[in-house]
Amino acid sequence: MKTHFRRPILFGLALSLASVVLAARLHSADAPAKKPVFLYTRYFNAVGETRYLPDGTYKDVLGRLAGEFEVRAGRESLTAESLKNVSVLLISNPSDKAAGANPPPRHVSAADAETIEGFVQRGGGLIVLGNQENHNLEVEDMNKLLGRFGLQFTNLYTDVKKLVIPRETPIIGGLRWGYYTGNLVLASAGHPAKSRPLVLNDLQQKPLKGERDQTGPLIAIAEPGRGHVVVATDAGWISNDALSEKGIGGVAIHDQDNWEIFRRLSHWAADGSTK
Repeated sequence: MKTHFRRPILFGLALSLASVVLAARLHSADAPAKKPVFLYTRYFNAVGETRYLPDGTYKDVLGRLAGEFEVRAGRESLTAESLKNVSVLLISNPSDKAAGANPPPRHVSAADAETIEGFVQRGGGLIVLGNQENHNLEVEDMNKLLGRFGLQFTNLYTDVKKLVIPRETPIIGGLRWGYYTGNLVLASAGHPAKSRPLVLNDLQQKPLKGERDQTGPLIAIAEPGRGHVVVATDAGWISNDALSEKGIGGVAIHDQDNWEIFRRLSHWAADGSTK
């Protein structure tokens, strides 16, 4: 009489393999999705510059972002290696001159521009915020970087106002933007990076304080290579006092959607989505 040992052994192996595969699938389903990395670099900010510190003026916005991104901040030099796993790079109000007796700040060099452009071309996101008025903003060298994407900071100002963004506007349409005085952003039509205005100043919506009111873009975007670039006027509209509606300079903008605007722009910069 023949005995059949192989069948139960093979059947047992099949059951064990199925259990391993099922367990792996369940573990994968339970594991939280990896968050994209959001890096707030202070590489171009002067030592001793206290505006827009990650644990100060920007503490609230970065704290909120931490719910959807892995948020990092620091002064580490920007290299292909340091940007390797970064999804979004934020540069806010790069400094022109030294703060007090501290050393002069680093301006964007040709090598820096090459590194950042390469990061964006490969699919990275770049957000640059700047306010020229009494904010020690470096423009000349920063514009050499932004020019690679068909964008530029100008010195044409619009005073503080709350703008209701038209509903048909991509990414942030229908939201209410409160910003606290800024300069226009120039977007070059026909540029290979597909630079274009995102939010145009509406002269029908008047400043809450002051009389300056320029026609042109206040936020502009570009899509070079596989990446996404956002350049916006002012750097204070995502500060603690702006988000809390406490206000800046004696002016408070209420019923605004600044956090939601920045959240959506950050996701768009990361991967082109409009979450």
